[in-house]
Amino acid sequence: MNFQQLRIVQEAVCRDFNLTEVARTLVTSQSGVSKHIKDLEDELGVELFVRRGKRVLGLTAPGKELLGMIERILVDTANIRRVADRFNNRDGGQLTVVATDTQALHTLKTAVSEFRKTYPRVKLTLIQASHKESAAMLLRGQADLGLISEPVSDFPGLVTFPYSHWQPAIIVAAGHPLEEVKPLTLDALAAHPIVTYPNGINGRAAIDQAFNRAGLVPDVLLSTLDQEVLKTYIEHGLGVGIVAGTAFDPARDTKLRLLECGHLFSGATARLAIRQGQHLRGYAYRFIKLCAPDTDEAKVRAVATTPQTDTLARFA
Repeated sequence: MNFQQLRIVQEAVCRDFNLTEVARTLVTSQSGVSKHIKDLEDELGVELFVRRGKRVLGLTAPGKELLGMIERILVDTANIRRVADRFNNRDGGQLTVVATDTQALHTLKTAVSEFRKTYPRVKLTLIQASHKESAAMLLRGQADLGLISEPVSDFPGLVTFPYSHWQPAIIVAAGHPLEEVKPLTLDALAAHPIVTYPNGINGRAAIDQAFNRAGLVPDVLLSTLDQEVLKTYIEHGLGVGIVAGTAFDPARDTKLRLLECGHLFSGATARLAIRQGQHLRGYAYRFIKLCAPDTDEAKVRAVATTPQTDTLARFA
């Protein structure tokens, strides 16, 4: 049994049992992945995967039971490296933060700037990813912190803390007729194509609920997490944007206008996420504090050091 075999089992679950994707992620061959799986199954004397011909479809009962142990081994191994690095490199290291598009582009700038001034020798890496991808990276130990706007109830191995509250906002092209509608109404919005976030994103639910309560069905022309794509459509008059207010930058978005709509939609809470049981360096707690000054650092430390009990089986 070796770490590569354990990583392959973990990645197979995360990649929906697509061994080609597993091989690509781990920079190896598909035949090598298959051999590692067979060798591990032969050594353990049980089949870990359900198969149909050459296709891998899921985990067997023994595979599901062993997956939690495999995850803990890999996370603890990463924690051992982090502890050793803390003593060998007290003023340096690496902090990886995964964030959704909105968080990465608009709400992290101040925290990132301050952190880099305080810890110039720490390599800070920001990765933009979807909600599910962010959760998977945190659970696999590939990221230290996550900034997400969606619930994590499907990922019990993650714990979260309130980070910021964001309010849906209306953005239109300069000169758009809605600029003259005061107060703005849902009926007026529904008369135009809408560009907004995809279904399942925290905040989009509040938007849909508001229209549903009013008995309206908006014409959603485009739904995407890419803020720049959204703004391009809005700027060209192709739709009215319903997005996070933090997405609007008056200094850059000179061809767009932000309209008051706090009376139309309820807001959503963005959250800091960490994996339960993951060892965090001191500068990670400092980054958390920069993002969420009211966060109780002692509470974060207590949760971060509590052994985790989740599995990645929910990605299957």
